[in-house]
Amino acid sequence: MALAGSGGAGVMTAGNMLLEAAAAAGYYGLMTRTSGPQIRGGEAAAMVRIAAFPTDAQEDRFHVLAAIDWQNVGRFAAEIPLGPGSVIVGDPAHGAPPEVFLKSGARYVPIPLKKLAGEIQGAWPNMVALGALAGLLGLPAEAVETAARQSMKKGLEPGLLAFRLGMAQVESINDFFLEKPKGKTPRWLISGNEAAGFGALRGGVRFVAAYPITPATELLEWLAPALTKVGGTLVQAEDELASINMALGASYGGVPALTATSGPGLSLMIESLGLGVTAEIPVVVVDVMRTGPSTGIATKSEQGDLNIALYGMHGDAPHIVIAPNSVSDCIAATQWAVGLAESLQVPAIVLSDQYLGQARAIVDVPQREDFGLKRTLDADPNAYKRYALTPSGVSPMAIPGAAGCAYTADGLEHNERGTPSSQAGDHLAQMDKRARKVSQLDPGDAWASIEGEGVTAVVTFGSCTGPVREALTGKAVKIVSLRLLSPAQPEKLKKALEGVKRVLVVEQNHSGQFLRYLRSEYELPGEVKSLRRPGPLPFRPEEIQKAL
Repeated sequence: MALAGSGGAGVMTAGNMLLEAAAAAGYYGLMTRTSGPQIRGGEAAAMVRIAAFPTDAQEDRFHVLAAIDWQNVGRFAAEIPLGPGSVIVGDPAHGAPPEVFLKSGARYVPIPLKKLAGEIQGAWPNMVALGALAGLLGLPAEAVETAARQSMKKGLEPGLLAFRLGMAQVESINDFFLEKPKGKTPRWLISGNEAAGFGALRGGVRFVAAYPITPATELLEWLAPALTKVGGTLVQAEDELASINMALGASYGGVPALTATSGPGLSLMIESLGLGVTAEIPVVVVDVMRTGPSTGIATKSEQGDLNIALYGMHGDAPHIVIAPNSVSDCIAATQWAVGLAESLQVPAIVLSDQYLGQARAIVDVPQREDFGLKRTLDADPNAYKRYALTPSGVSPMAIPGAAGCAYTADGLEHNERGTPSSQAGDHLAQMDKRARKVSQLDPGDAWASIEGEGVTAVVTFGSCTGPVREALTGKAVKIVSLRLLSPAQPEKLKKALEGVKRVLVVEQNHSGQFLRYLRSEYELPGEVKSLRRPGPLPFRPEEIQKAL
């Protein structure tokens, strides 16, 4: 269901309470959000799905659309598809619902939200709407009231009265009662950005420098207090260039470091990421992708940064690119990225996106991972060579100040000791060394999520994985969702696709960047088709089924 309205109407607050109530009642759930490009105010919608099973995707159509008002809400018509079985709840004082919603065949149920809220001193229409939504779902009132008590800092009693009044308005409508949950196992309610921050802490990150940018800012807001609890530091830098260079400096000093940004910020960081490659300084960049190019649509999701993440650095610059494929996976994927960056002494990019980053989900408590990946620090002060040509390509990295282990670390090519060199032999040797440590990486089973069996396979990555899983539940189709995008794993994908005769590649960008990448690095069997389009619309399960 979707709850929409203009800025300040409290739709996100009510949406979060609905999701928290679902968690309290033992359900799984997902809340995604959409808003206009305004810095403050403007239309917004909270889109909530509640289910008896884990989910990372919205359904093909929303059962209910409730609007506090209709100010510019019609802009979300493509993002909030309705059908003949849907219900529209709206305040007649704000006029009839936009025709774009009514023509879906949905039934209109007028409820005077503002008038009802006005009957209770200190109440707001969003709490009346919350009651109507909970009533339509059959969500237990006590679960919503528990959530309200936990999240409302003021106006609790008027809010609860308004909620109960809203429930009473829909007592005769019970079309959408939820399937009963199958028990209350321990669960977390977490966003993808929060999960990425938590994964960074689990990986050992203790320094973060970043400049706020939509849609990555919540990651930084979560990390700021969390870092202080573990003895770490977050610095808000003046821009993205300063952010990446501060992170590189902290890492050079021995502290695992991270920055978070979106596409425009990643563009500014590219030169310094090249410095991280050449100087072999580990650092992690979480790129919460949004619709581009340039400023694009800052509040909407897209997977358009794949090319720049894979190929953006000048010269040959081996590095790591990892894509989490669910809200919960943002924890493990980011932790893994930190471990790989530290152990291989390379920059690592985590490709999240607005859909994953700003979604909130009720998930099973994730298993604690221990990847056992640490930085090599056993430097020999008697004959220290910072860039020694080792079989693995990884050389000991001394912490500044270690006796006998001084070296030069900059963007110039160098010899084994770090002395700048323009000799062809030194350049080739160091290029081979930097490539070797990445190409020899054995990711085990973590390189991809592989599910199902069949002669048809869907290959995808990132936030497209949730809708693909939903579409293929119970079908004889194999799913391969790549998590490790760079370095490529051609032999592993070849084995995963044995016996497959048809491949559908699903991605959310305009030009088919993922398909082009797969064709350049892998051999795809049989007939290969592409299902792609740009943001901001997420894929729906029905759309994927039709493509198959």
